[in-house]
Amino acid sequence: MTAEKTPQNKILMLMGSESDREIMEKGAQVLRGHGCDVTLKVSSAHRQPDRTAAFAKGAEEAGYSVVICGAGLSAALPGVVAAHTHLPVIGVPISAGTLGGLDALLACAQMPPGVPVATVGIDNAKNAAHIALRILGLSGG
Repeated sequence: MTAEKTPQNKILMLMGSESDREIMEKGAQVLRGHGCDVTLKVSSAHRQPDRTAAFAKGAEEAGYSVVICGAGLSAALPGVVAAHTHLPVIGVPISAGTLGGLDALLACAQMPPGVPVATVGIDNAKNAAHIALRILGLSGG
């Protein structure tokens, strides 16, 4: 099922590094295939904390309904975004470093109460897209 582009199916995808784009683009393609308006931006929670917080704080006002964040290593990006917005945040742990993404997976999944991050498998931006589609009430299958 595809939908006409509306403010309700506008998705913000953030990634901590340009090197994450190839993985995140796979999810963006799924979303676009279902008629979603997707914006991909690079913003590091560590190197650009003010910019990252501004994206998160302004996402709802900008018309986004869901934020998908891809990050490797300590994977702070999804949690930082979740701390600054009430929108659903989906974390995509990116395989990087010596632990191959396990550290990112745990960082995304082990959020404190009240700062939820839905988390998918390592490098699985496609599943993040399918979760976003289901949140929006569109077909995720």
